[in-house]
Amino acid sequence: MLGTMPVGRLVLQMSWPVMLSMLMQAIYNLVDSVYVAQVGDDAFLALSYAYPIQTLMVAFCTGTGVAFSAALAQRLGERKMDEAGQTVLHGFLFYGGCWVLFLLFGVLASGLYMDLCTQNPQVAEMGREYLFICCCFSFGICTQFPCERVLQSTGHPSGFMIVQGSGALINLVLDPILIFVFDMGVPGAAVATVIGQISGGIIGLCLVRRIRNQLPVNPRAFRFQRSLAREMGRVAAPAIVMQSMSSLMSMGMNGILNLWSETAVWVLGVYFKVQSFVFMPMFSINNGLIAILSFNYGAKSRSRVSGAIRFGILASLVTALVGLALLWVCAAPLLTVAFNAGEAALALGVPALRMTALAFPVAAVSIACSAAFQSLGRSVDSLVVTLLRQLVLLLPIAFLLVRTLPDYTFLSFLLAELGACVVALVMYARLYRTTISRI
Repeated sequence: MLGTMPVGRLVLQMSWPVMLSMLMQAIYNLVDSVYVAQVGDDAFLALSYAYPIQTLMVAFCTGTGVAFSAALAQRLGERKMDEAGQTVLHGFLFYGGCWVLFLLFGVLASGLYMDLCTQNPQVAEMGREYLFICCCFSFGICTQFPCERVLQSTGHPSGFMIVQGSGALINLVLDPILIFVFDMGVPGAAVATVIGQISGGIIGLCLVRRIRNQLPVNPRAFRFQRSLAREMGRVAAPAIVMQSMSSLMSMGMNGILNLWSETAVWVLGVYFKVQSFVFMPMFSINNGLIAILSFNYGAKSRSRVSGAIRFGILASLVTALVGLALLWVCAAPLLTVAFNAGEAALALGVPALRMTALAFPVAAVSIACSAAFQSLGRSVDSLVVTLLRQLVLLLPIAFLLVRTLPDYTFLSFLLAELGACVVALVMYARLYRTTISRI
C-alpha cells in the first residue's frame, strides 16, 4: 500500500486514525473548559494557568509511549514473545514512575506553582485544587497510555479507539453533573477528568487481558532488566523533551502576558483550547507522511517522495486556511457563547484570536517540512524548527511586544512562525538538493 496506492489517498488513509484520536483528546480538553467558563472568569483563568502542567503530564506519557512502542514493536517483529511480555511490564513500570512524579508535584508543588502564576488568591486556590486532583489521581492516565500502546502495537486499533473514546465520553457526561448539579465548580471538572481517565485505564487493562493469547504478559514473571530500561530511557528522554516544548511555551506566554493583564492570559487559554482543532489535522498528516516518506525513500521512489511532500503541504495549507477563516469569522460568537466572555475579554479576545489565526497557514508549511526532515534522516532540522516556532523566536518577540505594543502581542505567533518557516524552507531546499534529487 505504501508503495502503490495513489499518494493523496494514501496520505489521507494513513492520517485519519491519528486525527480521530487527537480529536477525542481535543474534545476532552475543550469540554472541561467550556463548562468551567460558565462558572466564571476566575474559574477559567485557573484552568488556563493549570494547562501547562496538564500538557507536561501528557508530554511525559507520550514521550514514554514513543520508547515503549518502539521497544515492543521491535520484539514483536522478531517474534520474541517472552521479551515482548517483559517489555510490556517494563513499560508499565516506567508509567508508574511517571505517576509518582505527578503525585509528588500535586502534593508538594501545585500550590507553589499557582502562587507563582497569579496574585489572585481565589484563582490560585481553584487552580491548586484542580492540579492536586489531576496530579494525585493521574494513575488513570498512566494506565490508559500503556494499554493504548499495547493495543496499537499488536494490531488492535479499534481497542485503542475504545480506550480513548470511553474516557472522553465519561468525562463529557460527568462534567455538567459534577460542576453544576453537585455544585463542585472547578474541582468537579478535575474529578470528571480523572474518573474518565481511570475508566479508560480499566477498560484498557480488560482489552489487554483479552489478547493475552497473542501477547502473554505475566506480572509474576517480571524481572527487571537494566539493558531494556536503558534502551527505553534513551528513546524516552529526548521524546519527552520534544513533547514538553509546548508546555514550556505556554508557561512562558502566561508569564509574559501577565505583565500586561490577566485578561490576556484568559484569552490565551481560549486560544490553546481552540487551536488544537486546527493543528490536530496538520500533525495527523505529519504522522502519516513520516511512514510514507520513510518507506518510499527506502524503495528509492523519488516521484512518490516528492509527491507525498507536495500533497502534505497542500493538505496542511487547506486545513490551516479553513481554520483561519472560521476563527476570523467566529471569534466573537465563540468567546460569547462557549466561554461566556465579558466585555473586557471580548474587546481584547476578538482581535487577539484573529491575530493568532494568521499564523496557521505559515505553521502548516513548517510542520509539513518537519515530516520530511524526520523521515529522511534530518531529525535535528526538525528539532531546530520546533524550537524556533515555540521558544526561541516566540517568547522574545512576545516579551518585546508586550513591553512596547501590548495590543499587538498576539502577533508574536505569526512573526515567530514566519521566521521558523523561512529557516524550514532553506533547510528543505538543502535536503532536496542533497538527498531527494539524488534518489
